[in-house]
Amino acid sequence: MTSIREQVAIDDLGHNRHRWATLLWLGGSGCALAVVMVVAIGSGPVAVSPGVVARVVGHHVLGLPARPDWTAAQDAIVWLVRAPRVVLGALVGAALAASGAVLQTLVRNVLADPHILGVTSGASTGAAASLLFGAAASAATLATSAFAGALGATVLLYLVARVDGQMTSLRLLLGGVTIGYIGSAATSFLVFASDTPEGARAVLFWLLGSLASAAWSSVAITALVTLGSLLGLLALATRFDALAAGDDTARTLGLRPGRLRMLALAVVALCVGAVVAVAGAVGFVGLVVPHVARLCVGGGHRRLIPLSALFGALFLVSADVVARIAFAPRELPLGIVTAVVGAPLLLLLIRRSSRNVL
Repeated sequence: MTSIREQVAIDDLGHNRHRWATLLWLGGSGCALAVVMVVAIGSGPVAVSPGVVARVVGHHVLGLPARPDWTAAQDAIVWLVRAPRVVLGALVGAALAASGAVLQTLVRNVLADPHILGVTSGASTGAAASLLFGAAASAATLATSAFAGALGATVLLYLVARVDGQMTSLRLLLGGVTIGYIGSAATSFLVFASDTPEGARAVLFWLLGSLASAAWSSVAITALVTLGSLLGLLALATRFDALAAGDDTARTLGLRPGRLRMLALAVVALCVGAVVAVAGAVGFVGLVVPHVARLCVGGGHRRLIPLSALFGALFLVSADVVARIAFAPRELPLGIVTAVVGAPLLLLLIRRSSRNVL
């Protein structure tokens, strides 16, 4: 009896330590994100000190009284130009990273990311059609076209992957890869068929990702969809834990793996489609960031999803600062920066892993 009590005490102690470690990671990441966002808003050709940034944001968000230590130009730069861009970057990074963590469970492949669904390719095709053939009269029209392409790719993936009422991880994986190739081919054909070099350059820049068109209107819509999707994924976290143990285990616990995959796929597609529609195809965030989060808090999705979101936001906001200032006044496509950082990090993670992931 004593040994059982000792074992229970040891288990409780380990659980408490894990919980406090998780809270420490989440709290530390949240504070780091707030600091990085303030620094990012102040960084650029016209530098603004963190103190002024904090006071300008506090004035607009909290209604704090305006002070004479910033000019009207600084107010416009901080609030109208850089703040929406930084907030949008945080939302895009959080959405891609959390979606990547879930997709790696859905398809049972540690190298899965949002691109594997084909949603990114579908959105790229819609955006390319809008940019090349005169439909992109505004940023809102471009985002609508991209989201329509993402929705079409999701519906096609559902039809391809669902056979006899079942949706397995293998069908989902193969269907997503196939649709991704189809979308890439369609985008390439649209670029080939167009006779406008400016449009082709715009498509290329958009395909590599950019936050340059950020505005508070697009941020509001993206925030609504992204935060709602993340809450939906977090509500399914315990079911994802069961699914990660295998379909048979999930059925034993009373779950329907096919239906769960279908529901999760719909939420992920909505989330990824929304952010790709406003930021373009940004790679490596959903692939690399979940691996880093797992090293910190393990594979439990109640911990993994929020920490992946915070790490993804940190990563993309930092990458956007580099994209803006590395070759100023020219701006690097965001996807180049994430690839330069993400590819070596992925190789390092694979090398240090005790499992053979290839």
